[in-house]
Amino acid sequence: MAPYLETVKSFADVPITDAGVDTLAFLEAAQGVVGLFDLLGSAAFTAVQSDLKGNITKVRARYDAAPEKSATLELLVVNEKTEKKRTATEGLLWLLRGLSFTCKALLAAQANPTEELATAFSKSYEATLKKFHNFVVKGIFSVAMKACPYRADFYAKLAADPAGGPSLPADKLNEELNKWLASLDSIVKRLEDFYEKGGHGKGF
Repeated sequence: MAPYLETVKSFADVPITDAGVDTLAFLEAAQGVVGLFDLLGSAAFTAVQSDLKGNITKVRARYDAAPEKSATLELLVVNEKTEKKRTATEGLLWLLRGLSFTCKALLAAQANPTEELATAFSKSYEATLKKFHNFVVKGIFSVAMKACPYRADFYAKLAADPAGGPSLPADKLNEELNKWLASLDSIVKRLEDFYEKGGHGKGF
């Protein structure tokens, strides 16, 4: 085993070409975000995790059904446009919303070392997902925000090797986390622009 960020694919390693963001590499990196919520250690985040997992599965199913048309996320969305049901297009849109929520919360935590995670995640929720949620879902998220662990505990888990090996030093952890988040932020923004300019998110 190794510290968490060394066990998952970094968004910094997701290839991006003129044709777009590599689908399989992106899905593998997104799976790392799902695991991140395990480190937050609260059952309150189960809804967030299952949402991310479900949307990864929808995009993956489309890739498996038509790999030659889905090498990049952009190609996948464009090629699915001709079909009656655009399950993967909708799934990817919701996946991006969930990733944006997580990314903004952790970027805020990195930028404000004295701020607790509950505050960073609550502010991020207000700015990203809240407008898409009904009363019930807002309630679930409100509980999840309050259940965030203390910042110091979360960062300690992020740095630790579950197998008992050496922990990542704080400067190295910050360096890796900043790189991971910067790349995630850049990919999310790129795809949000793509959806907006192409009108791919209409009706979802």
